[in-house]
Amino acid sequence: MPTIHIHNKSGHPQTFEVHGFNNNHNITVPAHHTSTIAAGAHASGAIIALHHGHEGEQAEITFAGFGGNDFFDISNIVGAGGNITIQQVGEPSTRKGDPLFMQHLRSAWHKADHKTKESLKGSVFTDGKGHVERIGPIKDHPLLEKFVRSFADGKTYIGVGAWNGSPGNDSDNKQSSAAKGTKDSLITYSDNDASPDPHHHAPHTAHRTPHLRLVASETHTAAHKPHEHHGPGIDLHNRSGHECRYFFYDNYWNGNGTAGANFDHPLKSIHLHGHASAFVSLPASFKGRVQRGQLLPATWVEFQLAASNDGHAHGDVSLEQGCDGAATIASTDGSKRHGGFEKDIISHAPAGAVVRRQDGKKVLGSTMGNWMAGPNEAAAEWEMKEVGQRKAYIKGGTGTDDVASKNQRLRVDFF
Repeated sequence: MPTIHIHNKSGHPQTFEVHGFNNNHNITVPAHHTSTIAAGAHASGAIIALHHGHEGEQAEITFAGFGGNDFFDISNIVGAGGNITIQQVGEPSTRKGDPLFMQHLRSAWHKADHKTKESLKGSVFTDGKGHVERIGPIKDHPLLEKFVRSFADGKTYIGVGAWNGSPGNDSDNKQSSAAKGTKDSLITYSDNDASPDPHHHAPHTAHRTPHLRLVASETHTAAHKPHEHHGPGIDLHNRSGHECRYFFYDNYWNGNGTAGANFDHPLKSIHLHGHASAFVSLPASFKGRVQRGQLLPATWVEFQLAASNDGHAHGDVSLEQGCDGAATIASTDGSKRHGGFEKDIISHAPAGAVVRRQDGKKVLGSTMGNWMAGPNEAAAEWEMKEVGQRKAYIKGGTGTDDVASKNQRLRVDFF
């Protein structure tokens, strides 16, 4: 399993917001120390520096993506207040990011004319002496993007990139180039030069999370047919002609109408050949989702097996984090309740709705957005037309049929 090393070269503790790793818990790295986070194979997420509670520069990482290679970049889309770089450990040729971003920013601000500074009010934040402390989200301010490109174009991800039908900026798109193979990642943060220390070996480790253990369940239809099992779980059917591994993610936490989605620690996985089916036994406490593979964007089938109010299983299909194909969910207690859809909505989708995932597969973008990109409105419009909110969650948490089954067991079909 790969490890993320976060080295803080600054003289103060630095807090990072974490998405997709470390159970989505923030991490504070002491001054002149290195902290580590264990990441699962094929895991994807972001490490974002926080400055007085505001999001800044971030490292975006996907381990063992398309072709088995790591994909990572440094992005200033949501802001900046410090310097950060990323590379594979021991591979300086893979380094990305501007190690002196803030110094270049301050120099450009100092040289800017009065008109430029006035146009960037509310986007560039200075101290009492007029020195730049941080900038706000670039993605929301075209004039700020133009200003940042004047000194950092080609060094970090600045715009929103190729998304929602836009080809993006070529300099940004090149930031998404792959490294060779998969290795540990080294993130270096500094208020000054964020170039990694020569021959860095992650000394003074201050925080280490345990490696995440993936519990795999290898099941074959010929030996385990759905009707031969009892108890809480999912009757899973692969209706496609291709073999696939399906991953079950239990939420990190659950609240009143809210949940902490799990992006990096599957509870269980199962491999099915094309047109095969199997029963997947799960604890009655399970509240989460099943999806094809581990990458996003993807179709989610969300469910719980024993609701606190009635003890029944409840579920739905969601396209809020993307669509990589059709899926349905149905009761198994004779009530004949069902949700989701069976038709292919990707092949003929408008270009603006389609994105290419790290594994090279064409999928529909997220309608709600996440750490990788903002909401894809073209995908939302297309899904509303082809599927509708009643069959699957597309935008918002209401209007989708609840599929309930009093026997704590649901049928899920992926097409």
